[in-house]
Amino acid sequence: MTTGGESGGKGLDQDGCFVREGALEKVPAPFAPVVAALADRLAAHFPPDRVVSTYLYGSIPRGTAVPGVSDLDALLVLRAGRPGPTDADRAAARAVEAELDAAFPQIDGAGLLLVTADQLLSERERYDLGWFVACLCTPLSGPDLAAELPRYRPTSLLARETNGDLFRRLPGLRRRAAAVTGPQERNRLTRAVTRNLVRTGFTLVMPRWGGWTSDLAESAEVFGRYYPTHAGQMRAAARAARNPGAYPGLLDELLNHLAPWLAGEYLAVHGAKAPRPEEP
Repeated sequence: MTTGGESGGKGLDQDGCFVREGALEKVPAPFAPVVAALADRLAAHFPPDRVVSTYLYGSIPRGTAVPGVSDLDALLVLRAGRPGPTDADRAAARAVEAELDAAFPQIDGAGLLLVTADQLLSERERYDLGWFVACLCTPLSGPDLAAELPRYRPTSLLARETNGDLFRRLPGLRRRAAAVTGPQERNRLTRAVTRNLVRTGFTLVMPRWGGWTSDLAESAEVFGRYYPTHAGQMRAAARAARNPGAYPGLLDELLNHLAPWLAGEYLAVHGAKAPRPEEP
């Protein structure tokens, strides 16, 4: 994706389009061996013709990762024209995650997302996975499929298609929270849920604010300017996303109070995300 110079400090270029965040040269030194090992583990667990492209996203390519706190996030684009992701693909990804997490204390877990190239480039995913790859992912290996995607602006359409499905996901999140069996599992779910709620809160107001940030603390502050009565809960969610173990009771509170309100407000402002084939 070609972009001009950044303007206004809001993650946009001079034309008002997203500037792609992250770069390999921003990877902090302690995480460089983890990134190198990712390529080795993928080669060991996936057939050589299965993975088309690999991307990093999150705090490591943004240069803000903290050793012992941050996790490794990667996206694998699998070859089109095959079923997928298959059970074998998912098993291979889980094996890579486990090996990286065990080998490198500087990361607190690893997560690999799997998509196929045809899914990524489909019209249905243009303003969700497509935007994610073009604007929030850093190419690691293989062709950069962002070249086949448009430029993006902080519009209501983008807000709807990225996070306009919280109302569908909320019942499942509550079931997962009720089924948690230990503190480690609760911490990981708390981290995932709080990250998502903060980003959903931010994209709710993104078109009005007119910019982009991946920083969770800044996202919560921007949200609070438009919804001050919910600002305290959103700030708490941003803090728990970094240190979930310090907030053991926050997950249930957020899922029972902030999340239902946020889901309803999102529908009222931007509408519902288009359902995917596997969804009702």
